[in-house]
Amino acid sequence: MYTHVPGVRRARLAPALAIAAAALYGCHGPPRAEIDVARDAGDATGLSGCVEFISVGPKGGPLDEPGATDTSLTQAEALRRAVTTDPGLQAAMARVRIAAADADQARLLPNPVLSVVLRWGAGSPQIEASLAQDFVRAMQIPRRASAADNRLRQAAADAVTVAIDVAGEVQERYVAAQASAELVPLLRQRLVILERLAAVARSRLEAGEGTRGDLATLQAQVVELGIDIDRAVLAERTDRIRLARLIGEPSSAATWTLDLWTEPGIELEPEIRWVDLALLRRPEIQSIAWRLRALGDDEALARLLPSDGASLGADAQWDSGFFAGPSASTPIPVFDTGQARQARVTAEQLEARHDLTLARRKVVEEVRVAYQEMSASNANLARIRGELIPLQESRCQLAEAAYRAGQCDVTSLYLTEHDLRLARAKAIEVERQAATSLVRLQRAVGGPGVASALATPPPRTPTTPPPEPTPRQGSTSAPRVQP
Repeated sequence: MYTHVPGVRRARLAPALAIAAAALYGCHGPPRAEIDVARDAGDATGLSGCVEFISVGPKGGPLDEPGATDTSLTQAEALRRAVTTDPGLQAAMARVRIAAADADQARLLPNPVLSVVLRWGAGSPQIEASLAQDFVRAMQIPRRASAADNRLRQAAADAVTVAIDVAGEVQERYVAAQASAELVPLLRQRLVILERLAAVARSRLEAGEGTRGDLATLQAQVVELGIDIDRAVLAERTDRIRLARLIGEPSSAATWTLDLWTEPGIELEPEIRWVDLALLRRPEIQSIAWRLRALGDDEALARLLPSDGASLGADAQWDSGFFAGPSASTPIPVFDTGQARQARVTAEQLEARHDLTLARRKVVEEVRVAYQEMSASNANLARIRGELIPLQESRCQLAEAAYRAGQCDVTSLYLTEHDLRLARAKAIEVERQAATSLVRLQRAVGGPGVASALATPPPRTPTTPPPEPTPRQGSTSAPRVQP
């Protein structure tokens, strides 16, 4: 306790308070990490600009995005609308803002605590005042700031993951709707041919040249193909409705005109290059890596747990005189020595390390599976386009020549035309598989923007649907064969 010499006491307290203030000021962490998640999401999804964060009112955003009344919808436009309006991505970007606020909060000094005690009794009232500062927490600011920054980077990586998930889903739905729209006309052309074959079989049966078994077989094929057509129409409609939801128009009629179907040909780089790129750029791996760094900071903070709450300050008392002096308080680690907290952090680190191993293995698997599917689909498509369809076209030409020469009946001509349409339908199905595999391969390496470094599709020409079968000139039964 000081002797009652106010001037001397103030002179002695001033240097101590100045040193304490300077020490606390030096505990400030570095500036917050600058994270541009809008740009990162745009780059990963292949968009030319940033993804804008949208603020909404208390009732949320509109059910349907305003101003989207186009009658045509390109794949690039569908991708842009989906990524820029997806509520899930906007929620992920909001979580990045939450993490940024936490990072700012981690850099703030704890507020000093002022305590005032007033006592009455015999004699003059007694007044006690103390001002204390949690110096241990202040010393932890650099570590806390580092941990918050790493969790901010983790939240940003998670937001990019959501963005490339949205991009992959909208691309798959668009490709599925395109393929269904291309497949339905071919199925209907096959139905026309089967109906003509059934009519020929019925005429032969009535003339006593055919059998009921042939007619029943063709009639069953007509019914089965009708069921396949209904399924294809329903699949196209379902894909369009889901696509409408993805681009922010769930109530839309979804009757847009889509891009013409194109062959998804692409020259693939070696598989190992795709795997290396994925391990380097996948945001899921980056997210776990930042999580591990944050847990490293938590481990350092856990060592100071027994001293949490220790404070330095100054106490003053007025009791028939003024007395003042420094004060210090610290918890005594009798019951909580920090071992449980350190054990928890260690377990969290082990969990994150195993998650990292699991994520890396899944990434390699996803890349390799998508790559193999893409390679196999390209090989099958080349075989169909280069061998199967030309052979079926040659059969049609030979059958037409034989029919014109009177060497075969119209049934053979119808069958070859049906087989040609069937080969073309098979080509569309394989093209869809190849296009879907390409989308998944791009997603597996971190998004279309990342994949563009390894895969740039060559110029592709739209495929045109084959013409409807029409009767041959001078005949009411035989179709004109147009390979």
